Amino acid sequence: MPRILGVDIPGNKRVEYSLRYIYGIGPALAAEIVQKLELDPATRAQDLDDAQVRAITQIIQRDYVVEGDLRREVTQNIKRLMTIGCYRGLRHRRGLPVRGQRTKTNARSRKGARRTVGVIRDKAARAALRTGK
Repeated sequence: MPRILGVDIPGNKRVEYSLRYIYGIGPALAAEIVQKLELDPATRAQDLDDAQVRAITQIIQRDYVVEGDLRREVTQNIKRLMTIGCYRGLRHRRGLPVRGQRTKTNARSRKGARRTVGVIRDKAARAALRTGK
């Protein structure tokens, strides 16, 4: 299992697919890196030698923003939106969908579990509220 930029990439998969385990590298960038190094696309990650792993690491560090730096950049961008008080920043602050999705139904992954608001119809619950228990 090779280690690139502090991330263990799966050795039993092809290089192009293994590189996607690094945050910030998707299908297009992985294919571009394999093409730049002129690697055989069918090569498994565990079959890479140390020189090839070093070359991949150097290309990624030199040409792309990945892992911690990219996460930090994204977080700073969101904080900036929240600070200036724009619409997207307010949606982030309230934990609601940012990109125009509906919220009357759905949006559960952003809003969290449902919380019932309104009338309590259960007699036992009503009695407990009256007594303060």
